[in-house]
Amino acid sequence: MGVFQYNALTAGGRLMRGTIEATSPDQATEMLQEMQLTVNEVEQVTQPVLRTPMSRDEFVLFNQQLASITRAGVPLSQGLRQLAHDLGSRRMQRTLSELADELDAGVNIDQAIEKRKQQFPPLYGLLLKAGLQSGRLAEMLTRLNHHLELVASTRRIIVEALSYPLVVLAITLAIVMLLFMAVVPTYAGIMLSMFDDFGSLPWLTQAVITVARWMPVILVVVAVVLVATCLVWWSLSASAGGRRLRERIIRAVPLLGRIWHAGLCARMAEGLALLVAAGVPLPEALRLAVGATGSELLRDETDRLATGVENGQGLMEQAATCRVLPRLFLYSMQLGSQRNELQDHMHNLSDMYVDRARFMQTRLQAMLQPVLLIFLGLLVGATVVAMFLPLIRLVSFMGVLM
Repeated sequence: MGVFQYNALTAGGRLMRGTIEATSPDQATEMLQEMQLTVNEVEQVTQPVLRTPMSRDEFVLFNQQLASITRAGVPLSQGLRQLAHDLGSRRMQRTLSELADELDAGVNIDQAIEKRKQQFPPLYGLLLKAGLQSGRLAEMLTRLNHHLELVASTRRIIVEALSYPLVVLAITLAIVMLLFMAVVPTYAGIMLSMFDDFGSLPWLTQAVITVARWMPVILVVVAVVLVATCLVWWSLSASAGGRRLRERIIRAVPLLGRIWHAGLCARMAEGLALLVAAGVPLPEALRLAVGATGSELLRDETDRLATGVENGQGLMEQAATCRVLPRLFLYSMQLGSQRNELQDHMHNLSDMYVDRARFMQTRLQAMLQPVLLIFLGLLVGATVVAMFLPLIRLVSFMGVLM
């Protein structure tokens, strides 16, 4: 399969340039003619044209603007050209202009997007086609933006739930290291010289001094362990089995695992709502929607569910085999399918799981704050007590002598 650059005229006489994948120049010409194009020139590209995907922010902005234009009743091809003029990115301008030219030439939107599948998210062409055919393109684009915002929101919830405890923990460690590396060594030298004639230091003081002496080694060991843990965690993402293991570890963490699970269910529900609105059958929608979650455990589960639905099994009949999707999720799917209200049920379910994730985030932060403060207080307090115990013993000894 090669890449060919072409120069052609549309039925309206508009000059059109672009690239197409084909096995030979003749096949490329034939494919262009099927698009109702008059081919002037076809030339194979020696180095394939690399298509870099849009960034998340780029795509969300583009999709929002496209939704606004289509809501105003502007035809899709004209809307794409208007967006191409307004965008600052030359890469985006070229891509949108090529899309508009192909639409004017009679190419279906899903086919035009499929040619650029490395640049656009999966299923985007299918959603646009369904929106055009149903006359609900603006609504579909708006719901897609809601889905993208939901994905970003659930990730942000997890990050926010972890960021505060990590900041507090970092401050705690900084204070402890300052005590053990700057204050305790100086204090230890003074106390050891003073207690040569008064016996041994209290055990707590000796323990703090020992930790202070070994602090550089402890820091190196902790740093090595953290780096090794991060490398192992990153390497697990290279295989499906590793990703499953990571998910099981996250799910086992109290509260954090429940936040992750709620976000997963929210993204799955919103993805299903979009696909059902696009007219995708339920088994195929299940297999496609799981791609929005990135979960290997859920992928295995939805494959079994989809196969069961294709074989005539009900969703609730398969609930016993599900470990990731809760029974409420399956019940809502089955009820929505029976009432022909699956799209609305999935939107409501998605909103519910987002609210649940936010509630548990607040709960996690409310629990971690006092726990970390107590930990910090005990650690610093034990260090201070260890430093004052020798003085107390010394004062007591001097009082006995007097």
